[in-house]
Amino acid sequence: MAQAVEEWYRQMPIITRSYLTAAVVTTVGCTLEIISPYHLYLNPKLVVQQYEIWRLVTNFLYFRKMDLDFLFHMFFLARYCKLLEENSFRGRTADFFYMLLFGATVLTAIVLIGGMIPYISETFARILFLSNSLTFMMVYVWSKHNPFIHMSFLGLFTFTAAYLPWVLLGFSILVGSSTWVDLLGMIAGHVYYFLEDVYPRMTGRRPLKTPSFIKALFADDNVVVAAPPNAGIGAGARFGAMGPDPHAQ
Repeated sequence: MAQAVEEWYRQMPIITRSYLTAAVVTTVGCTLEIISPYHLYLNPKLVVQQYEIWRLVTNFLYFRKMDLDFLFHMFFLARYCKLLEENSFRGRTADFFYMLLFGATVLTAIVLIGGMIPYISETFARILFLSNSLTFMMVYVWSKHNPFIHMSFLGLFTFTAAYLPWVLLGFSILVGSSTWVDLLGMIAGHVYYFLEDVYPRMTGRRPLKTPSFIKALFADDNVVVAAPPNAGIGAGARFGAMGPDPHAQ
C-alpha cells in the first residue's frame, strides 16, 4: 500500500506535486501549531506597510483545519491539477505555472478591489485564504477543456463536465456553505479561459503569452506523464461519489 502511494506521488507532474506537498505540509503544520495561520493569511495592510510579501503566496497554501472538506479539496487539487498539467498543458509546464500565477493574481486583485467597495467590503474582508478558490479555478478550467465528458451525481442524474462547476456550486448552496470562494474561483477561471482560449480565436492575438523568464525556469522540463486515466472518472469531492455515467456512450 505504501509503495503504491509512493509510486502515485512520484508519478505526479512537478507543479501538481509541488503544490500538493506545500498545501499538505502547510495545513498539517498549522494543525500541529508548528505554524500559525495568523502569519499566513492575506492582509493587504501588512503586505504594504510591513512588507510581509510572503502572505501573497501563503494564503494559497493553507486549507484550514484538516476535516472532510480538506480531504475533498486535496482530491480536487490532486486530480484536476494533475489532469490539466498532464493533458491540456502536457509538455508546457511553464504555461501551466503561468496559469496558476495568473489565477492567483486575479483572485488577489478581486479581493483587494472588493474590499474597497462600500456595502460588500465586509464580505471580502472575511476572505483570508484563497486556496479553495484557486483549486476551484482549476476545476473550472478543466471543465472548459473537457466539456463533453459525461459525469453522474450519486447515480441520481447525469451531466456533462461543462456543468461540473455549477453542480458543485449548487451543492454548496444546498448544504449551506459559503459560495463566495467558489464564485471567485469560477470568475478567475473564466477570465483565464476567455483570454487564453476564446479571445485568441476571435482576434488572432494571445494576451496571456507566458513570459520568457518563466519559460527559462522550465527550460529543461521533463513532464512526468502517467498512463492516461479514464477522463470521465468521477469528481467525487463534496458528493462522496460522483463519477462517469455508466450508460453514456
